[in-house]
Amino acid sequence: MLTERIQKAKDAYVNDKPAISCERARIWTESYRKTEGEAPAIRRAKAFKAVCEEMEPYIFEGELIVGSVGEFRKCGILTPEFSWTWVDKEMDHFSDRAQDPYEMTEAQRDFVRREIFPYWKGKSVEELFLAQIPKETALLGVDSGIVDTDSKWRQSVGEITPDYEDGLFKKGWNGIIAECREKLSAVRLTDPHGLDKKNFYESVILCGEGMITLGKRYSRKARAMAMEETDDARKKELLQIASICEKIPGEPPQTFQEALQMVWFYQWGGIIMENPLSLNIGRFDQFMYPYYRYDIDHRIHDDQGILELIECFWLKLSEWVWTISANTADFFAGYNQFQNLTVGGSDRKGKDATNELSYLALKATGEVKTHQPGLSVRISHESPRAFLEAVMDLVAQGTGFPAIHSDRTGYQMLKNLGYSTEDARDWNNCGCVVPHFRKTFEWTSTANVNFSAAVEYATNGGKSRLTGKQMGLPMDRNFKSYEELEEAFYRQFDHLIETAVTCAILAQKIQKEQIPRPYFSALSEECLASGKDMVDGGARYNIGPVLTGIGLAESANSLAAVKKLVFDDRVCSLEEMLDACDKNWQGCEELRQMAENCPKYGNDDDYVDDIARRIENHFYKETVSFRDYYGHPFTSAFMGISNFIPTGRVLGATPSGRKAKDPISEGVSPVGGTDTSTPLAAMRSCAKMDQDIHSGGTLLNMRLSHDLVATRRQRNLLTSIVQSFFDMGAFHIQFNTLSTETLLDAQKHPENYKDLLVRVAGYSTQFVHLSKGLQDSIISRSVHDSF
Repeated sequence: MLTERIQKAKDAYVNDKPAISCERARIWTESYRKTEGEAPAIRRAKAFKAVCEEMEPYIFEGELIVGSVGEFRKCGILTPEFSWTWVDKEMDHFSDRAQDPYEMTEAQRDFVRREIFPYWKGKSVEELFLAQIPKETALLGVDSGIVDTDSKWRQSVGEITPDYEDGLFKKGWNGIIAECREKLSAVRLTDPHGLDKKNFYESVILCGEGMITLGKRYSRKARAMAMEETDDARKKELLQIASICEKIPGEPPQTFQEALQMVWFYQWGGIIMENPLSLNIGRFDQFMYPYYRYDIDHRIHDDQGILELIECFWLKLSEWVWTISANTADFFAGYNQFQNLTVGGSDRKGKDATNELSYLALKATGEVKTHQPGLSVRISHESPRAFLEAVMDLVAQGTGFPAIHSDRTGYQMLKNLGYSTEDARDWNNCGCVVPHFRKTFEWTSTANVNFSAAVEYATNGGKSRLTGKQMGLPMDRNFKSYEELEEAFYRQFDHLIETAVTCAILAQKIQKEQIPRPYFSALSEECLASGKDMVDGGARYNIGPVLTGIGLAESANSLAAVKKLVFDDRVCSLEEMLDACDKNWQGCEELRQMAENCPKYGNDDDYVDDIARRIENHFYKETVSFRDYYGHPFTSAFMGISNFIPTGRVLGATPSGRKAKDPISEGVSPVGGTDTSTPLAAMRSCAKMDQDIHSGGTLLNMRLSHDLVATRRQRNLLTSIVQSFFDMGAFHIQFNTLSTETLLDAQKHPENYKDLLVRVAGYSTQFVHLSKGLQDSIISRSVHDSF
């Protein structure tokens, strides 16, 4: 049962339209005008400090956790140093674009075009990337739907798990500043890297001073509001907020509310610094537990009071809106910032560490139904039965939460990357399904690689079926055997990987030169010890960028259809099959039915599953053979976001029976609607993939009939099935359990379903915030009504 405070905040969350604030961009630009010629790290830190000092502190009705990135409760910001050109092109139609629209006034548009954009012309990360990328690489690597990397050169990198345990919670910003000043005093400018170290420590100090100032400004704001407040209870709350913000974030927290405020202030700073993707919360139930115990032991809060604070925090995470281009929104639909929060799992010694906060996090998600944080759970055979039951109770609510992960496979994924045993045990989720650790620098969602494009180019001379444009490698399509076809597929496939790597390395180079990250480096012991920013390799673990494979199932299905119909059963010639694809199956319905009836991945059929396994193994071997800008191996993944929609939209018909522009597949999930056997069969197909080698994460999305999780007995059975699935080496699974009838009604009457959450792929978001095409793709997934 939501408290009145939480209900009011939730009403604002579901009813307010996301609006753009220009304040951050204004202050940032004014600062940069004053710091021309100074070191990039110093310029960024000075601009950040200026925002902390000048942006109006906003405290909204009933808030207990405070800090807003702008004047609107549901607010997005502009970061022109990364990219402004897409904003200039799109903002006149922000309010009516198909996916993730924003409100922006005419006065705001006039202001940024007059005062902001002219300064950044020729200076943004996007412009530098586009000026330097080879033309032949841009053909596939820029807004093509074939190899998508634009979230790394139109946006910030993000993908950070802050180290609260060994950083901010131990030291506060005052302690970090003191440490930097001590290190600074020992820097010798005669050292070849002395000036770089000096700039690093000074930039961290500037960031820390800005955050301390921010806290004190919120303290004064809360105190001023308290003086005018007529409600005694709210007056007391505001005075308590004032007291907390006077201390936080300068000093380490002691109470649960202080610790939550510290975490949110750090999120606020990360948003202002970069507008980042995947600024993860991390292992919430672990680093917050001492403060939970403090409140309980000192009778400051009971569990209900702690729950209300958690729900306040959930709402703060959900009110920030990630501002992205229409192209990026196609790949990351639903205003989702991927602030992943992980509960459950083992501690650093290997013992199960589930605690009271693990349960409260599940309860908060079930009660408040916000799309943030992205709630993930780690489970094993050591997980308490009560915790497993609570997980499945949340699954049965139909929100798509939580994402369920194998404790053991996540550990193995990090061990494969070279993490120590204790650090690998201490993993959290990053973004959607990426095993991560709080002392890591990694780009986890660097490129989306359209596997099915390799099928199209192999069977169409390297040309797009939709446009006729030469996109892939030129080649003949008169294959004499299936093996020749598969070899051609891998040649095109490898060309796509090379394109992704080329784009990623250039983006890394530009981000390193232009966007030092002193704010995030401040929480790294290793960065502070060495005086090296994390973009210079200062973190404990520096992991190569993750390439994400899209269309594994669709590609396997298509190759299997050609193999069976053309080369094994000989029911048609290769030319007849490819001609049907060229015609988008028009006039070829009988052949299309045969293609649709061919073996499909997701039904435990080795005929097609073996092809999928060869593809995923080849993907891994090819990906890790490349080194990034820092000399680290690239990393492979099959994570899922909304990328399976735009990657399908640029493709013609495929031999599987799929028609032109239809979605392909995400993660290691089957193509929607083709897993016609049982959920167990789909899981077995998925588990045949060597998931632990894909350390960037793997994902299986499934729909279950609500009746299948309606009783405790059925939910316990599902628990046993999931654990058996993980015993087979799988990493992740998540469920949609809403009925098709509910989803269809939500399409017709969105006003009645404003808080209806669904699992898109690696995340959940409001169903009504998704485009009709994405909604339809979710509805079309197979609904399993029996095991």
